[in-house]
Amino acid sequence: MNTSTVTADTAAERLRRRFGHFLHAAELAGLIVIGLATAFAMAQEAWKVVLAGEVSLTDLLLMFLYLEVLAMDVRYLRLGRLPVRFPLFIAMTSLARDLILRGATDSPERMLMTTFGIVLLAVGVLILSFGQHRFPAEVDDVEDDAPTRR
Repeated sequence: MNTSTVTADTAAERLRRRFGHFLHAAELAGLIVIGLATAFAMAQEAWKVVLAGEVSLTDLLLMFLYLEVLAMDVRYLRLGRLPVRFPLFIAMTSLARDLILRGATDSPERMLMTTFGIVLLAVGVLILSFGQHRFPAEVDDVEDDAPTRR
């Protein structure tokens, strides 16, 4: 093997590792920003509820959305991977909140389509849960899918 080839391989590997560390740091910074922004938005919503002196269902659903985003962020920070169900739960809650907010002013067709969207997402969660229970992933497969943390 040629010395210049070995040097090029190690230089390429060092560059690849440095770029990987940079991407990991950028991902971590983004997750921290998302977590802080979500906590701040949740605090703002709680403050609005306190000032208004009453809590509506849409307020609770919005705070639940914030809580789900925060839980998703924490889980990704801890494990380095995220189940697909989390975004599906967020989408269902968001559609339910939208349905409640627009309820009286929406057309029946739009209400039906939004409801169908919620049901479709719920069926997706059921299928994913059944699949995970019936066909559990090998530990090595799950770890191989997760980004390497060093």
